[in-house]
Amino acid sequence: MQILVLNSGSSSIKFQLFTMPEAKVICSGLVERIGLENAKINYHSISTTIEEVATISNHKEGLQLIADYLMDKEKGVIDSASEIQIVGHRVVHGGNTFAETTVINEAVKSKIKELAALAPLHNPANLQGIEVAEQIFTKAKQIAVFDTAFHQTIPVEAYKYAIPNQFLDENHIRLYGFHGTSHKYVSEKANEFLNKSTSKIITIHLGNGCSMTAVKDGKSIDHTLGFAPMNGLIMGTRCGDIDPAVIFYMVNALGYTLEEVNTLLQKESGMLGLTGFSDLRDIESAAEQGNEQCKLALRMNAYRIKKFIGTYAAIMNGLDAIVFTAGIGENSDVIRKLVCEELEFLGIQLDNAKNEIRSKEIREINAELSKVKILIVPTNEELEIAKQSFDLLQ
Repeated sequence: MQILVLNSGSSSIKFQLFTMPEAKVICSGLVERIGLENAKINYHSISTTIEEVATISNHKEGLQLIADYLMDKEKGVIDSASEIQIVGHRVVHGGNTFAETTVINEAVKSKIKELAALAPLHNPANLQGIEVAEQIFTKAKQIAVFDTAFHQTIPVEAYKYAIPNQFLDENHIRLYGFHGTSHKYVSEKANEFLNKSTSKIITIHLGNGCSMTAVKDGKSIDHTLGFAPMNGLIMGTRCGDIDPAVIFYMVNALGYTLEEVNTLLQKESGMLGLTGFSDLRDIESAAEQGNEQCKLALRMNAYRIKKFIGTYAAIMNGLDAIVFTAGIGENSDVIRKLVCEELEFLGIQLDNAKNEIRSKEIREINAELSKVKILIVPTNEELEIAKQSFDLLQ
């Protein structure tokens, strides 16, 4: 069975084509900077690697370009769109409606659109990817895998906010959690690596968006992101945790509109607001050259992660492993070192030499005497989406 996985972001589309159940990757790639003049497509198959600059005005053009590459007579891997039997889609926010992987129909699309208010940077792009895929891959089943689904096991004392009950009962305002596909995948891989069926693990997903999950015996029991993917850790452009009184002060005393505050906290804050850079590689480079703002931002970033490590170790009453994953978590030895410093009380001791080794494999980077394992587990959200989509139709 051939499954095409699409991960439509606000300005990008990641894709992988799998044969299942073998989980063999036939091709993969990324369309990025959609809507800008220097948009790019990266396409990789067994026999071909292509990187091209193109004019891609919207997600429909981007997805059509992907389909053209897949079916190209020379560099393609399929003869027609009908060979794709399933298209699996990442959808960021499923609210409390979707706790499982779901076959997409008109009612599901309507609900995804309704939930766009809770994930305005993501759900509209996810929905657009679905609608375009329906037009191109007309014979395929369209499947939605929700970022929030893995976190449906979080207990009420963790997901309920201390506001009047009606807001949960009538308006469904609660902690939902995100990056669930990634947290599920890497926590399962970590348990396999540790050869444990019962465990207490903290998964740390660090990319442009960042989050942490307390995973006990394979189930999410708490998470740093909440009602929308904005709070918790310091992110590329999002502020993470902030006193709500600051928002009222900015509106009432400083004259900002609510829309301006929302834009500032979501798109102009985080590491970008602290340093002028949103890419951690630029921040680390500037810090090495003596930029004090960048040095402070790195320390702040790590400090916030350390706070949640302590919190989650407490609520799980112990800790077997911490897991770093995603673009920053897998590649930044600087952040990992800053996070793991001075956590000996919790049994966390980093091996600096192991930390600096680059690899695409699952690996330990803890010192030999460390009571808690420190793991790097490369995430693969696309494979997890393919597995869940395949399992649903079996």
